[in-house]
Amino acid sequence: MPSLIMVVDDESGVRELLCDALHIAGYESVDAPDGMAALTLLRKAKPVLAIIDINMPLMDGFELVERMRSEGNETPVLMLSARNDRADITRGLTIGADDYVTKPFGLEELLLRVKAIIRRSEKADIGTPLLSCGPITLNEELHQVTFNSEVIDLSPTEFRLLAVLLEHKGRVLSKVLLLDEVWGITFQSESSVVDTYISYLRKKLHRDGFEGIRTVRGVGFQIQEPKA
Repeated sequence: MPSLIMVVDDESGVRELLCDALHIAGYESVDAPDGMAALTLLRKAKPVLAIIDINMPLMDGFELVERMRSEGNETPVLMLSARNDRADITRGLTIGADDYVTKPFGLEELLLRVKAIIRRSEKADIGTPLLSCGPITLNEELHQVTFNSEVIDLSPTEFRLLAVLLEHKGRVLSKVLLLDEVWGITFQSESSVVDTYISYLRKKLHRDGFEGIRTVRGVGFQIQEPKA
């Protein structure tokens, strides 16, 4: 059965273009003209991905993603931005979007991003149930992280970043690799989003003497077991 993708954009021409391209690529689609209609649609449809425009009336894309995440909806999100503004990009990724494409976009690039996000999501669904490092345990099936048995609240993006670090425990991972694995950015980027999310993880997980998330200057990041 083809995967279902939701398209949210206030421009009917953009919605039609995207839905047609998705159908040609083998996906099913549903669409909504604004954020409120999208929230209503999400109560009935279960898409594997939502493509959401940032600039919409009534409820913009940022607010829509924030509402989705606050309601526990972790559907992966690809955001569309009319501006190549780093502040927009950073905000979108920070609130839980998985990737972004700037308008005007090439359909081939957009479909590659769609495929990459869905692939990462499916990989996470069949991943190793339990990953650990020192006092940290990550349960893929429950989508839960604990620190010495205390549940730690992580955003979907923080969870994915921690999972990648734990899957490669002890190995130094470059920013390029992390951008690919966590955000699906497969090209050279000066984005500081990796540094930002590493700092978020440290604020939540560096406690009680544990400081296992290391920066290896000029190389990347690693998580390692505490020294005995």
